[in-house]
Amino acid sequence: MHFKNTTLCYIEKDDCYLMLHRTKKENDENHDKWIGIGGKFEAGESPEDCLLREVIEETGLSLRTFRYRGIVTFVSDSLEATEYMHLFTSSDFSGELKECDEGELEWLKKEKLYEFTLWEGDRIFLDLLDTDEPFFSLKLMYSGETLTNAFLNGRRIR
Repeated sequence: MHFKNTTLCYIEKDDCYLMLHRTKKENDENHDKWIGIGGKFEAGESPEDCLLREVIEETGLSLRTFRYRGIVTFVSDSLEATEYMHLFTSSDFSGELKECDEGELEWLKKEKLYEFTLWEGDRIFLDLLDTDEPFFSLKLMYSGETLTNAFLNGRRIR
């Protein structure tokens, strides 16, 4: 059984999220999509360890505090493994933005976010963040880039 653990963080400032337009990596499953900040766990890391390391590596920012919002399970016929993504938000950070080697970083207004190229399932958990949903478990099932099923806290929502 293959699986991977990742983190994703939506960093907030002035009613915007810091988003990464994934344009620079070869063979990137997120190519041309706008996503939050995060990446894969390294050996021995907790979700929080991975979160803090990835945010510094990708943005140059240091999170002072953050909130663990939920876990998102991705199942796809195009992924080698099931992915368990630990989802966080933060509006408490320090440092200066640096250039990211995976794409372009940009502060995007929350109300304009859906005008950009996002994964369909990301729209579901962005809505959950926006409505301040308590800690949740979301399972997203894809065929290629098409969302086929979604389950929130074990109940089918799509």
